[in-house]
Amino acid sequence: MTKTFLASTALVLALVVTPALAQDKASPSASPAPAASGASITAPQPGQWRTSKMIGVDVYNNNDEKIGDISELIFDSNGKIDTVVIGVGGFLGLGQSEVAVKFDQLKFVNEPIVRKSAAADTPASPSGNAMNPRPNAGTSTVGASTTPATAEPRMYPDHAVFNATKEQLKAMPQFKYSQSTAGATPSTK
Repeated sequence: MTKTFLASTALVLALVVTPALAQDKASPSASPAPAASGASITAPQPGQWRTSKMIGVDVYNNNDEKIGDISELIFDSNGKIDTVVIGVGGFLGLGQSEVAVKFDQLKFVNEPIVRKSAAADTPASPSGNAMNPRPNAGTSTVGASTTPATAEPRMYPDHAVFNATKEQLKAMPQFKYSQSTAGATPSTK
């Protein structure tokens, strides 16, 4: 009886283990599959911007007057940019006030503002001058003309446009990063 029991146990184990071993050796796809196909991206797509490059982008009004620059981007819980904090006024960050506007109230422009120089009627590039201290990536200036320096796409817009004057922007309520409402507990993040 014990011989029969041992033989039947060995037979059952052989039937269960053999297909499992054969599957591991025969199927190289037995390794874990990636989380989702297409989940990995190897390069930015056209029209995408790096948020780290958006901080500091100048904000102009409809009259091409600089009224501030982007200080912060605030995302909603779905991962979309909801609010843009604009720094206005001050000097070297001192005395600057910050106001928040909805993202869709800004118009982002890839082309730099072309200004006329006082000496000649040729367009002058705002690249790296006092009006726009951020040099335009992907362009080099020679005299009054701009020519592409590389074929790499620029990963942020040249500037944003918001329909307000600097005074109107300064008059808006200041944006506060913490909410101090009655009964609210401060965040420790």
